[in-house]
Amino acid sequence: MRVSKATIRAVNGLTARWADTTSGGTVFSAVGVWPLLALLADGAAGAARAELAQAVGVPAGRAGGAARELLAGLGSVRGLEAALGLWTRRTLELRERWEAGLPAGAHGVLTGDAAADREALDAWAAKRTGGLIERMPAAVTPDTEMVLASALALRTRWLRPFEEGYLAPESGPWRGRELRGLWRESVVLDRIGVADTPDGHVTELKVLGDTAVDVHLLLGEEGMAPGRVLGAGIGVLARTHPVVPGPRLPYGDAGPGLSVVREHTTTPEPPTLDVTAPAYGLTADHDLLDRGELFGLTAAVRAVPGHFPGVSPYPLCVEAARQSALARFDAWGFEAAAVTAMGAMGAGMPRARWPRTTVRAVFDRPFGFLAVHRHSRLVLAAGWVTDPEPHREDEEVCLPESGH
Repeated sequence: MRVSKATIRAVNGLTARWADTTSGGTVFSAVGVWPLLALLADGAAGAARAELAQAVGVPAGRAGGAARELLAGLGSVRGLEAALGLWTRRTLELRERWEAGLPAGAHGVLTGDAAADREALDAWAAKRTGGLIERMPAAVTPDTEMVLASALALRTRWLRPFEEGYLAPESGPWRGRELRGLWRESVVLDRIGVADTPDGHVTELKVLGDTAVDVHLLLGEEGMAPGRVLGAGIGVLARTHPVVPGPRLPYGDAGPGLSVVREHTTTPEPPTLDVTAPAYGLTADHDLLDRGELFGLTAAVRAVPGHFPGVSPYPLCVEAARQSALARFDAWGFEAAAVTAMGAMGAGMPRARWPRTTVRAVFDRPFGFLAVHRHSRLVLAAGWVTDPEPHREDEEVCLPESGH
């Protein structure tokens, strides 16, 4: 994926700032919002231009080019479908330069029939996400002159699947719950590590996908805020926090949810990484205007002329900005999707004598996740898990109990 480091830093920066405003279980995709904000910044003026440039983290004069670079880069990622769409009323004139910067075939028409337009936009969202998200999040009103939207759909399969079983945490907020647990062993200890951050230690587990997209599970210290845990994960991607990798972890309690023990076996065995985590599925709807300052949309919502003269000579303001997002993590893989829309207006024994080191990681309380493109370190989706999937009655395998 050919995207500049500056653009990746800017997008991941928005992910970190958005994460810092979250609370409770959620999923979101800053990479779905960022190109829309950047394209608007390219055509904005005055206070709207300054706010949007600050939100996207690049100068407004370079924002349009960065958005196009990002969209092209996303299109080259295996397992990721990305699309941008623009719909305008037939009577709305667009600036030729701004329109020329959109992907080919992205421009559609709003008929003025709210029901028909709603149906067309919903069909676009469903098609572009493979049915994961069935509706466009922003409504079309009689005053809507323009809708600018993005859609992302990500699917990856684990290089090594988990085994499914029964997980029953013995302590913490999930104590007493019967969860759909996932377990696996590996001899690759560097998939786990502990980051030392100003807000506390964070355990990071990398689960590798077959499309060069990985999911990083992040467990912070007790009481660490979701935004700080997710921000720590982004800091690790940026190499701003020191990380002790699995092979160098000390014996005993090595980090949040992490212990390193020496056991004895009957035959020589290599060090082992033993991981237990719950399966989860999340959906979330976000009104971006509730965080107007974060997304640079404070001035742009005011119904006064002059916000977007580079988009159209017709005076426009932002009337709605929303995102619908979804993420699922199970034994076989991960999938995520986001649609963002902005409207303008795993017996008898011989004597055990061989020592073996086991690194045991247990995610049995709320944790964060980042879906990351492995080579560029671009975060494609992020979230916080508070309500994992319950155990199904047809699951017969039992996992080791949490804490053992």
